[in-house]
Amino acid sequence: MLQRLRTARGVVRSLLIYYRGRARREAMDRLHARFVRPGDLVFDVGSHVGDRVASFRRLGCRVVAIEPQPALLPVLRLLYGRDRSVAIEPVAVGAHPGFVDLRVNVANPTVSTASDAFVRAAGGAVGWQGQRWERAVRVPLATLDGLIARHGVPAFVKIDVEGFEAAALAGLSRTVPALSFEFTTIQRDVARACVDRLGALGPYRFSAALGESQALLPGAWRSAAAILAWLDALPDEANSGDVYAALAPPEERT
Repeated sequence: MLQRLRTARGVVRSLLIYYRGRARREAMDRLHARFVRPGDLVFDVGSHVGDRVASFRRLGCRVVAIEPQPALLPVLRLLYGRDRSVAIEPVAVGAHPGFVDLRVNVANPTVSTASDAFVRAAGGAVGWQGQRWERAVRVPLATLDGLIARHGVPAFVKIDVEGFEAAALAGLSRTVPALSFEFTTIQRDVARACVDRLGALGPYRFSAALGESQALLPGAWRSAAAILAWLDALPDEANSGDVYAALAPPEERT
């Protein structure tokens, strides 16, 4: 009973954090509107409680909401289960199909992860004090390639999977027009692996948004080397954010 109450409190905490504020919603919509148009297909990998799903739906997109956490799936189904433009996939995303152990942070489910390395990196790190991954649950594992075969090629892919981003991109063998992946300063090597993977797939250019700012870096889009230099120069206190990648237009490709 206590475990259920703590789980419910963690889910409510996430709902209060991620659905708060008109200004945040408007900033998120402005950012996403740079990458998608009405009718586009979007993959939301690591949907959590679905605030990004809500943004993409406000923009008229079709969404595949991908979330493995058993405690969060009822929330997604309650909010979006009757929306014919939203498909809910109860899976994690990785390099190969199968199963994976998901480390669950009951009090703060937004940082539940399939990456043991992420849990180790968070131990004792500034800004991560008090985080505890108390239980593990076995969940299905799909690939982006497999999800594309099932749903079609997305115009945009959002990946926020707490240190498992490089594994998710390892299961993608083709370009998509644009995507984002979360980075943390406790695992800059994961961000580097993601940038390297995208560079192997196609002529991507990069930008980033710090924290929950929903605002891309000022100025022109950057090369892979330039975005990695920017990431390396961030202070540890920056904590996290998202790297955005978009295919360069044909006239800019070499």
